[in-house]
Amino acid sequence: MLPLVPGLPAPGRCLVVGVLNVTPDSFSDGGAWFDRDAAIRRGLELAGQGADLVDVGGESTRPGAERVPAGEELRRVLPVIGTLAAAGVPVSVDTMRAQVAEAALAAGACLVNDVSGGLADPQMPRLVAQAGVAYVVMHWRGHSHDMMQRAVYRDVVGEVRAELRRRVDAIVAEGVDPSRIVLDPGLGFAKNQAHNWALLTRLREIAALGGGSRFPVLIGASRKSFLGKLLAAPDGTPRSFAGRDAATVAVTALAAAAGAWAVRVHEVPGNVDAARVAMAWRSASPAARGGAGPAPFRAEPESARPGSEPGRPEPEPGRPEPESARPEPEPGRRPEPESARPGSESARLASEPARPGEAG
Repeated sequence: MLPLVPGLPAPGRCLVVGVLNVTPDSFSDGGAWFDRDAAIRRGLELAGQGADLVDVGGESTRPGAERVPAGEELRRVLPVIGTLAAAGVPVSVDTMRAQVAEAALAAGACLVNDVSGGLADPQMPRLVAQAGVAYVVMHWRGHSHDMMQRAVYRDVVGEVRAELRRRVDAIVAEGVDPSRIVLDPGLGFAKNQAHNWALLTRLREIAALGGGSRFPVLIGASRKSFLGKLLAAPDGTPRSFAGRDAATVAVTALAAAAGAWAVRVHEVPGNVDAARVAMAWRSASPAARGGAGPAPFRAEPESARPGSEPGRPEPEPGRPEPESARPEPEPGRRPEPESARPGSESARLASEPARPGEAG
């Protein structure tokens, strides 16, 4: 069962958070929703497509981006958040500033998504604690203009967990309710391609932070450069931003099946479908039914086995049937080759899926 975060939607599957960048310079859609009316229309569209939350941001955090003044960030996001919240859309604010978060919460936002995890503005955890709202704490090593210089790890999963643990401890010490904390491993933020994949494959370890309690985990892989590089053309040209949407859906399915609480995406419909598929997958697993593994094997009655012969002894487990015990072929019928006999080594190898690197 996925964790529930007080005050936020609980659709019974991995949440889908729609990205709404009210900026001229965000990495994949900068400028598309910079106009206030266009941003509001887009937010309503995302909600209509099934987004559980719409995440509104007014400051780009792409690699190399410079900060904008607080006043400009407020000018960009407040009218959009207020209008969407008034229309009944659950809204989060993507900001590193307590000043902006406070105004956004007053305008109707229900979650603060802080990519710095409270490091950029020390007042943020105290504000969140006082407001009693959900708080996304992302792993962060510095501002966008030079963060990739800090993408150096000996054990990326272990170090990200340790650094998030320290942030969570500090935030809880400021009064934030642990049940309202959501973790984000910060894909692409001071992480290279290999770091991102390592973190994605070990979400359960991120959620636990080395302790007994498990935190909800949000994944933000949508359209990021590690997907563009994975899908690059033969000449090395990265896949276009829009051309990464199918890969984003694949990551959503995998992350949601692994227990991610939410995914943050630019295009909603395919990711909602992926989250629903992942929930069905998880629900059908033996662990979800209360078991620790597959149902125990029960042998069929001999009379129910196709081609069984009453009174014929079974071979010992692990020992091949002696040649003399195999039935003789019918007159005029050629004996079956070894590879066609059920249980033969040839048949087993033929039925196994190809291992990575063994098929073109």
